[in-house]
Amino acid sequence: MSTEPQTKKFQKGERTIPHASQKASKYYPAEDEAQPKKSRKALRPYKPRPSLTPGKVLILLAGRFRGKRVVLLKTLDQGVLLVTGPFKINGVPLRRVNARYVIATKTTIPLDGALDESVMEKVSKPEYFARDKKADKKGSEEAFFGQGEGAKEKKQVSGERSGDQKKVDEGLLKAIKKEAMLQEYLKSQFSLRKGDRPHEMVF
Repeated sequence: MSTEPQTKKFQKGERTIPHASQKASKYYPAEDEAQPKKSRKALRPYKPRPSLTPGKVLILLAGRFRGKRVVLLKTLDQGVLLVTGPFKINGVPLRRVNARYVIATKTTIPLDGALDESVMEKVSKPEYFARDKKADKKGSEEAFFGQGEGAKEKKQVSGERSGDQKKVDEGLLKAIKKEAMLQEYLKSQFSLRKGDRPHEMVF
């Protein structure tokens, strides 16, 4: 028996009637079938703002050191910036910050030959800033409420990180001291006062 649709004439026109086996079902499932989540096939490479160049002095807008002025050392992948105070001047250590939460100023420090390439290559790797999972583990009730032996111990910076910070600061300080008032500028903290108009400011 043929299952092909039949064409019948109705008054001045024609109408195609599907076979009974091809008709839509009268019953539908109560829930929709799960569809695979659509995602982008490839991530777009991060393109930094033209003002974010190595040596540029930035103002941090968020985080623990918000309001501090820092020196941009390198632009990393996915909009992450490697910056430092330097630590000896304003207490900001080597750290990564999101490019969305910084303001670039017009002040630039020349970094040619000021930084150790081997140290910069090491601190640019993501695993360098990875947290120690064993140190952060809080499995006991005493550790949760800040009691016990682990409560009194403070987190200490490893000797390797401290050495890397000193090497980076050493090269930066030589370049900073060549410019008059630059050290005091990096020490000062940015803040807005009553009556200030940020949209009219030139940083």
